[in-house]
Amino acid sequence: MCGIAGWIDWQTNIEEQQSILEMMGETLTYRGPDASGLWTSTNAGLVHRRLIVIDPEGGIQPMVRKRGKNTYVIVYNGELYNTPELRSLLKARGYTFKGHSDTEVLLLSYMEWGEHCVKYLNGIYAFGVWDEAEQRLFLARDRMGVKPLFYIQKGSALIFGSELKTLLVHPSVKPEVNAEGFAEIFLLGPSRTPGHGVFRGVSELRPGHYLVYHRHGIYIRQYWNLESRPHTDNLDTTVDKVRELLLDAIERQLVADVPVCTFLSGGLDSSAITAIASKIYQQENRGQLHSYSVDYVDNNRYFKVNVFQPNADAPWIKRVAEFLKTKHHYITLDTPQLVEALTRAVTARDLPGMADVDSSLYLFCREVKKNATVAVSGECADEIFGGYPWYHREEMLYADTFPWMRSTKERASILAPDILEKISPFEYVNQRYQDTLAEVPKLPGEVKKEARMREMMYLNLKWFMATLLDRKDRMSMATGLEVRVPFCDHRIVEYVWNVPWEIKVLNGREKGLVRKALEGILPNDVLYRKKSPYPKTHNPAYMRAVKGWLQEILNDSSAPLLQVINQEKVKEIVDSDGTAFGVPWFGQLMTSAQLFAYLIQVDVWMKKYKVRKYICKIYFLASRKST
Repeated sequence: MCGIAGWIDWQTNIEEQQSILEMMGETLTYRGPDASGLWTSTNAGLVHRRLIVIDPEGGIQPMVRKRGKNTYVIVYNGELYNTPELRSLLKARGYTFKGHSDTEVLLLSYMEWGEHCVKYLNGIYAFGVWDEAEQRLFLARDRMGVKPLFYIQKGSALIFGSELKTLLVHPSVKPEVNAEGFAEIFLLGPSRTPGHGVFRGVSELRPGHYLVYHRHGIYIRQYWNLESRPHTDNLDTTVDKVRELLLDAIERQLVADVPVCTFLSGGLDSSAITAIASKIYQQENRGQLHSYSVDYVDNNRYFKVNVFQPNADAPWIKRVAEFLKTKHHYITLDTPQLVEALTRAVTARDLPGMADVDSSLYLFCREVKKNATVAVSGECADEIFGGYPWYHREEMLYADTFPWMRSTKERASILAPDILEKISPFEYVNQRYQDTLAEVPKLPGEVKKEARMREMMYLNLKWFMATLLDRKDRMSMATGLEVRVPFCDHRIVEYVWNVPWEIKVLNGREKGLVRKALEGILPNDVLYRKKSPYPKTHNPAYMRAVKGWLQEILNDSSAPLLQVINQEKVKEIVDSDGTAFGVPWFGQLMTSAQLFAYLIQVDVWMKKYKVRKYICKIYFLASRKST
């Protein structure tokens, strides 16, 4: 895993602007702490920061290859999981290799198939290839959007990078946020409209898309989407196919030249990955698999059962780790650490995020990184197999909005009047929702319930999963840890997409299909454990800490947060310990304390990024006072 950046400009000599490219690369140092590289020509500059996982000597970037008089240069962030198959295919077509890195395989794939190379790839990636002879840039992002890629077109220039901060150090890119950007932050945050970069003029290349930039302009194409068709496999075949795909995806994602570990919560998804990985380690004599879990000081004292969190994770983690005989590491975080890391989580994500759900993941990954370079995690199983409550509760399933964010009225109430004047909150959110539904590949003749479940899965893949993947990439890479997500293998997603709902909920259980597919791999008590989400702190000290911090912000007349909120409404919510807001801010985990932390993160973000409020062409430069 790495960080990439680049600058193409038809009116600037890039070779004379290397210092700007170097600054762009420096913003990505923690994504690639092991090596750096820079390549320039008259009209193009590419930058790379490297986290070495495979082929230390043969994977150096930017990687350059020549064919005849033509020169191709690649910068790449990601991992290919079908590298051996692609290498064999390319060898059969006459190509030779200098090393065994997937970077070289990817570059030669582009040289052979051009824009169509992405159709051959199985992996997670964001990459750019510059064709010097054709004066042409090709950018592509993986099908699920595991790896990020932002860009902005400014006059004759196109500037791109793995993270927003990388663009913002370029002198032509300003930290301006207009009414629509603040609508993203307050009406949709921490999720974002697919492709939206929040900062004015900035976009994110959407998953499953590629971009071409040349002297005649820019064009973007979608190269992958889900296809709806009747599911013809019977139950036994479906179960066998899901099992086969899972086993293959996990095995492929254990390949590395550095230590690999697993995240283990004791839930179905992480336990399954750990079980399969542990067996492969034993078969290949790779030693004892290391697994890691996170918890919080005094959570055993303050945890209370509720509909979303039916039981604590700790006993289940112990059960699975002992059953699989992994070398397990318990990482326990304390409240002051969580509060302090809210600031670091903002600079990792470049935006307000999932509050302590982000900061805890950052702290967790930082500890894991001390012993490992690659981790494997269970994200995305709930989206594709139907694990979340909004798949199963009628009032959420048919809410006619994003079911994890049914709070538009409450969210709008805390926005500043001048921003509200420029947007219509209900129309804004509804338009994003309807736009997504319009993209859903329909299956003619499908009954109402099946059609709605298909819509719900699509909404989850494009929005909720995207938010979690963004969180996972940014928090892990901020510590130089690569996290892989086998459930995001596009072959699994494509197959399960067309499996009827009654099979997905086999035996009347959420995720019944995947549970059945994993029988014999996990003990039945673990296999059929009720779902519990990512653990959060239940310590009341956390609420006291974030409430106190937010009150300090509200009492500071120079605080930039005050420019964008309805101060009286927010004070009312704070005084009520969040009860005056009335609903969760986002999903299952972001409730009162997390709402306070989110608003703190907005203030931190505006200060650290010197955000300019671009409303009615009036700029308000955020305070530079440090937190």
